[in-house]
Amino acid sequence: MNMNELLFTNGPIYIEGRFQEVPVLARDGKIAAIGTFPEGCPTVDLKGKRLVPGLLDIHTHGGGGVDVNAAGEAGFETISRFFSAQGVTGWLCSILTDSEERTLHIIGEARRFMERPPVGARLLGIHLEGPFLAPAYKGAMPESLLRAGDASLFRRYQEAAGGNIRYITVAPEVPGVVEMIGEIAGEVTVAIGHSGADYETAIRAIDAGARAATHTFNAMGLFHQHRPAIMGAVLERDVYCEAICDGRHLHPGTVRMLLACKGWDRVVAVTDSIQAAGLPDGNYKLGVNDVIVENGDALLADTRVRAGSTLTAQQALRNLAAFTGAGVERVLPLLTENPARLVGFANKGRIAIGCDADFAVLDEDLSVISTYVAGEKVWQR
Repeated sequence: MNMNELLFTNGPIYIEGRFQEVPVLARDGKIAAIGTFPEGCPTVDLKGKRLVPGLLDIHTHGGGGVDVNAAGEAGFETISRFFSAQGVTGWLCSILTDSEERTLHIIGEARRFMERPPVGARLLGIHLEGPFLAPAYKGAMPESLLRAGDASLFRRYQEAAGGNIRYITVAPEVPGVVEMIGEIAGEVTVAIGHSGADYETAIRAIDAGARAATHTFNAMGLFHQHRPAIMGAVLERDVYCEAICDGRHLHPGTVRMLLACKGWDRVVAVTDSIQAAGLPDGNYKLGVNDVIVENGDALLADTRVRAGSTLTAQQALRNLAAFTGAGVERVLPLLTENPARLVGFANKGRIAIGCDADFAVLDEDLSVISTYVAGEKVWQR
């Protein structure tokens, strides 16, 4: 008996867009076989529950009481364990705009945590949200720390990260940003957001290599029939669009419209969660900001501007099913395949031979029962 093998059976398994009653074999952290298995293999009896690819969250500032901008290795472990309870098997830590010194410190802490044996959901890399953003659409970003496009600064951050910055949000109208996108698009996935760019400038950014829009509709110039703006550009062009599906950032009808405009393969559900995710109302932090959470809604304490969310990935999945009326098999890719494809994780987000054995087991109401990373159970309800 090979103890590095684990067979998942006796339940519907999400393969190629539908649920199939076939066994899946994990071996040495990878999916080794589907439909066939060796004698005497240790077995996970799904007891009729659904096995799906582990969820991916590529835009989050924390959860479980920890803010990414203040996290050390212990803090990153807390976030990873919290996310594993939500069915998340991989995530990017989103660093809110901060000073260069602080950003380098956070990058160093994240890199050290990534080099440790994994605990809970895997930290797969870093998302830089800024500092190349527009002051008029700053949201929770400290305006004094926003700056012009600077490929050399990005590369200093990337060197400190050991190449682990996978995703960056920039505003096209900020001086030097379109040129910067052209320089770095081959090194990192670029998203545009926190922006009031006009249509023409946004199109230039997309033509230069931007591949996504950050929290679409939020903190960006909106569509007008005479001035389509950044909103019109990202709806028209073949870029991915993030969506925060908490029912606050986007009306359910807006989510349905976005899916109709973009197609289900170009929308990526993200949480944009802050440290308050999973915790009661109260006072919290988001980077340098004081945040108050009221009725689950995260607001800047001084301006009452919305500041991230308290959304979890499993609740986003449930919300998407409710907003669209679609089955789980239709909405799952927004939290699995689509983010994996956007940020270049070819072996994640699918149950297919050769992919990572990252799974969540779901009950009838899409609540997480257990989570597996590289074929090992990391959380059990």
